[in-house]
Amino acid sequence: MTFDITIPVLNEEETLDPQVRILHTFISKHFPEKSQWKIIIADNGSTDRTEEIANNLASQFTEIKLVKVPKRGVGLALKTSWEQSNADIVGYMDLDLATDLPHFLEAFQAIKENNYDLVYATRLHKDSQVIGRTLKREISSQGFNFILKNYLNVSFSDGMCGFKWLKREVYPTLNAAGANNDGWFFSTELLTTAEWKGLKIKELPVKWTDDAGSSKVKVLPLAKKYLKAMQELKKKKL
Repeated sequence: MTFDITIPVLNEEETLDPQVRILHTFISKHFPEKSQWKIIIADNGSTDRTEEIANNLASQFTEIKLVKVPKRGVGLALKTSWEQSNADIVGYMDLDLATDLPHFLEAFQAIKENNYDLVYATRLHKDSQVIGRTLKREISSQGFNFILKNYLNVSFSDGMCGFKWLKREVYPTLNAAGANNDGWFFSTELLTTAEWKGLKIKELPVKWTDDAGSSKVKVLPLAKKYLKAMQELKKKKL
């Protein structure tokens, strides 16, 4: 099976090159057939040297591609990347590589060997190992997922972890069912609509290391956006 790994980025000139090289080295080791995969750098509105660095990487490695999205929005970046893809599997991970890379091998096998439609990482499973997360972010994450489960009547444990993989063929169905937010909430919409549609979903406990210095997330403004997005998503089911 072929796959595309999308990395949404915004003004990441300091870390883009070394992090993508780490990922490229790992994938190359485990998937030596280079025609099987691509790393897609989805630049959603950077104003620094991110685009230049991404183009340099793409010129060095045929397996790396830049997708330029002029408007900001993680969801928009992912949708743009996936809608251009011809791979069997699409998905994404964050540039900080917070989720240990060997978990990608588990996700790939779950889809290829066990025919899962979607695999998502969770930091809230009893078998997950979370390193370096602040109490503030832990409480906000737990609170968000509690509200999500009760308001949207879903069972998945972690709606926002930036490590999700799905069969590309199911994406149009999820998009039509409501997975179309341009921002961070798109990640949660994927899982919600997948449950609503009865897809085969695998929860993947992971080792996850927080990089507090790289986070651009402001909890309170984001929480307000999420609550509004939840209301809009619920209307789509009704």
